[in-house]
Amino acid sequence: MDIATRVYNHKWKIDPIVRSLIDTDFYKLLMCQSVFRNKPDTRVAFSLINRSKTVRLAELIDEGELREQLDHIRSLSLSRGESTWLRGNTFYGKRQMFRPDFMEWFENLRLPPYHLEKIDGQYELTFEGSWPEVMLWEIPALAVLMELRGRAVLNEMGRFELQVLYARAMTQMWEKVQRLRTIDGLKIADFGTRRRHSFLWQDWCVQAMMEGLGDKFTGTSNCLIAMKREVEAIGTNAHELPMVYAALAETDAELAEAPYQVLADWHEEHSGNLRIILPDTYGTDGFLKRAPDWLAGWTGIRIDSGDPASGAETAICWWQDRGEDPTQKLVIFSDGLDVDQIESLSAQFAGRVRVSFGWGTLLTNDFRGLAPNDALAPFSLVCKAVSANGRPTVKLSDNPEKAMGPKDEIERYKRVFGVGEQERREVVV
Repeated sequence: MDIATRVYNHKWKIDPIVRSLIDTDFYKLLMCQSVFRNKPDTRVAFSLINRSKTVRLAELIDEGELREQLDHIRSLSLSRGESTWLRGNTFYGKRQMFRPDFMEWFENLRLPPYHLEKIDGQYELTFEGSWPEVMLWEIPALAVLMELRGRAVLNEMGRFELQVLYARAMTQMWEKVQRLRTIDGLKIADFGTRRRHSFLWQDWCVQAMMEGLGDKFTGTSNCLIAMKREVEAIGTNAHELPMVYAALAETDAELAEAPYQVLADWHEEHSGNLRIILPDTYGTDGFLKRAPDWLAGWTGIRIDSGDPASGAETAICWWQDRGEDPTQKLVIFSDGLDVDQIESLSAQFAGRVRVSFGWGTLLTNDFRGLAPNDALAPFSLVCKAVSANGRPTVKLSDNPEKAMGPKDEIERYKRVFGVGEQERREVVV
């Protein structure tokens, strides 16, 4: 596909940004089913959070265009083919991953209303309602904001400028693929839906990975692209689950147990490579120190904040202390990765653990240095659960730059989870 010509000819009016309810990450659907089963009546609020304050989205993106895209998403429902794919496909070696009662609910779903206003150069975008419904706004909302920002920049470019821009981006991407293909034993997946340059670009990147990396490319987190390109849909769970479970806790003792209750519920539903621990929501060290013994038997750990090498070393020591063989365990690195870090982490942990990578923003949105004033450089935009049944949520992370929540609640969570001084790391994406 000639993306540049498609952009130039219709200035994006033909292609909606989000084309389907399954134009989302696989882990969202897995978590949604778990929430549908275990916490269906929980009321939550999600909110857009722009960590990159210098990117003033409300001054770049037309409010009417944003509302048009969000309203389009609310009109979407599962097609017959999408439903058949979810009901009948094999995911992680398991048929009927999605239960009939969940699928019936999902087939009748329309996403709930949104609230949008401008405040000091930024958009305040919030979603409120039942948890299973509201949580499915996160990925499409982020994709819309990211792509509309890109469109605002691209609309100022002429035909040949666009051709050169995409030629350079494609060349840069292919050079990364060529470097990755030299890594022995590499296993890497696309995790780039939420902050992609565009749907068309993410789809192109997945095809480039398929051709360039062969079986080193394990799949994509994007369900629509996985279905369209006939590759594996990849994903497990995210910080949202422990954040909401923790907010629902009545006492400090219940709060301390909340992250493990999340995984106990998950344990009942999933096995094998879906049993991946995400330990950093309230500090990895404390989480592992207090973890029940049965968690050591899980398949692996995903490292999504802090220093990735230190996180992997911590996991290796924990497995050894619990009598597990680290060489049989899986470590998934997924925080702000690019090729240099993938190369170094692969070399450092080769033969010590099984290593896999979830490559996100710098796969699907690396236009750094390609537009005037670096106007297409990726930035850090998230959409998080901010309250559950009226109580604020908190995230501590292994990087305090990613912490969120009211200050007094952050201090309470630090006390309950025994989190001391942490190393601050710049959040690039």
